Amino acid sequence: MNLQHVPQFSTILAISVAIRVALIVYSEWHDSHSAVKYTDVDYRVFTDASNFLLAPTDGNRAQGVLAPFFILGDPYTRATYRYTPLLALFMSPTAIFPSFGKYIFALCDILCGIIMRRILLSKVLPHTSTATTRDRLATLYSSLYLLNPLVFSISTRGSSEAILSLAVLLTLNAALHENWTLAALFLGFSTHWKIYPFIYGVPCLVAIHSSSKETSFLRSCVHGRAMRFAVMSSLAFISLAALCFSFWGPPFLDHTYLYHLGRRDHRHNFSPYFYLTYLTYPDPGSGSVPPEYISGLLAFRVDLVFTWFIQTSVFVLFNKVCTSQYFLWYMHFLPLIAPRLSLSAKSSAILFIGWFASQGLWLADAYRLEFLGEMVFMGLWARSLIYVLSHGTILVILLRFYNVSDQPEELNPTKIENETSTLKHGSSSRTKT
Repeated sequence: MNLQHVPQFSTILAISVAIRVALIVYSEWHDSHSAVKYTDVDYRVFTDASNFLLAPTDGNRAQGVLAPFFILGDPYTRATYRYTPLLALFMSPTAIFPSFGKYIFALCDILCGIIMRRILLSKVLPHTSTATTRDRLATLYSSLYLLNPLVFSISTRGSSEAILSLAVLLTLNAALHENWTLAALFLGFSTHWKIYPFIYGVPCLVAIHSSSKETSFLRSCVHGRAMRFAVMSSLAFISLAALCFSFWGPPFLDHTYLYHLGRRDHRHNFSPYFYLTYLTYPDPGSGSVPPEYISGLLAFRVDLVFTWFIQTSVFVLFNKVCTSQYFLWYMHFLPLIAPRLSLSAKSSAILFIGWFASQGLWLADAYRLEFLGEMVFMGLWARSLIYVLSHGTILVILLRFYNVSDQPEELNPTKIENETSTLKHGSSSRTKT
């Protein structure tokens, strides 16, 4: 791998910031001149919910026990707002500065890249030959996220997924450095923001067990550090939930948590379950195998980064609802596992093309259904099956070629030394012959 032309990390950051700022500025112009908006509809939902929260009326008031002591509206007055009220509160400056949220989401993208680089330098690439090589590799891999079009297009369109990505990476960074108190607090916050990060709790307990002297996993779980981690992460989650409930009452629980547990989305999405739900809607009973249960069983003892990646990928793949934004949930792990994948450039390119091609096939029929009004439900369902098959196959391949060693495959000094010795031996043998 030739690293001579890898730019400085500060250059990558400057380019990343410039791209995001330019797209946000462009989005303001585009939205005012085109019927097809650049800004995601979710961003309008966020801003509307924030406006409802800040401007209470007789039919729009917070319903918690503490609500009478404050002048607060109910963000859930906005239909389809299914998020924590902290997001609506966080978006309050949009009343004055409409693009405020987009800039914050873009900033979270940049912070994610910085944390990735720190993890790469401290944990993923600790044994490379020189500090310069390690630095350039960390810059190269973190740029896979910072300069990823899918990443910066989603955040600049107004999706809040970057906040969750930042919280998850902060949790991972603390866990890798065995700062379990901080990891527990970040995990509690992440689970409050979205439900699914709770699946990372079991791998954390496995990691705590691996670093302890206990031979029994169950015994290590009731050990001091494991108990503290479980209690503190639970308390962080419960405290945030109790705080929000005290202000916004039952609507908070209904829309932020209970809605997602029983969600049945009959609108077309990548999941094959959409068609079954569409055919039986609104009758109950067409749910999927709960992906969180599948993911929770994947706390195998490899390493924390790869385990979280596989857990999240399985969660997204078998979820009852899947949109493009869901791919970001595991995409921030890719730069961290890439150094340990023993795949050639050609194989990596094939996997990359296959990953995008399956989505492209689905999107072609989705366009015909949504924009042209053609009845292509069966074809769209078949392409959803292709999506599951292709992405599942890619996961199996990554499992097969992931190098569990502490060192990246291409930079393992032992491997290099062995290959060098083999070459020398072969050359010597040919000379004697």
